[in-house]
Amino acid sequence: MKRLSRTRANRSYMLFLISFIILVGVIWSSVSLVDSSSEVNQQLPSTIAPNKDVNNIPTGTERFKIVLDAGHGGHDPGAEGASGNYERDYTLSLTKKVSELLQQDDRFEVHMTRTEDTSVSLGDRVKMANELGSNAFISIHGNTFTDANVSGTETYYYTDESFAFADEVHKHLLEATGFKDRGVRKGDWKVIMETNSPAILLEIGYLTNNSNETAMLSDEHQNVTAQAIVDGIKSHFIQIS
Repeated sequence: MKRLSRTRANRSYMLFLISFIILVGVIWSSVSLVDSSSEVNQQLPSTIAPNKDVNNIPTGTERFKIVLDAGHGGHDPGAEGASGNYERDYTLSLTKKVSELLQQDDRFEVHMTRTEDTSVSLGDRVKMANELGSNAFISIHGNTFTDANVSGTETYYYTDESFAFADEVHKHLLEATGFKDRGVRKGDWKVIMETNSPAILLEIGYLTNNSNETAMLSDEHQNVTAQAIVDGIKSHFIQIS
């Protein structure tokens, strides 16, 4: 009877030993799996985007699509300057210079709403920018007023997301033109209200002011102004990209 009890005790001990070894093995495997998983997670890059405003910013090999709008044109001459010249001619000349300079940078894809003295409706200008999925819209103008003494540079925006862009280009314009600072203002112009991307309207100077107009119509001043607009565009997009 004692021998049988001893045999049963040995068998129970062996079963306990085997169970204990199995349990230790399971626990060890679980710990190793957790450590391995943690190591893999540390090596993988995060898929969470950084906390920054990436709205409307191209990625990879995409380029910034910039739409340049030469104000007026065709049967819409725009303002008549002090010398009798029309705004439509000034805006087209300056916009072409901006386009030529900006196209020299491969990061930008440039489109113009008109390349000749033709009439383009405001709706079609907006439509072009929106269908292209533009990253920015810049409408270029020369200002007018009944008082010939009024002069200076104004930059308009409508949406909040357009303000920073307007402010950046305006600063570059002021430095280049040397005209009076008439500020960055909110305006309800159709082309900047209905364009989906950041949109601004530049009133470079007053064509009805003799001093402003003389400078604006000169080739040298247009070259400097065009470069300032390009510098403003680049500065803004490089900062936020």
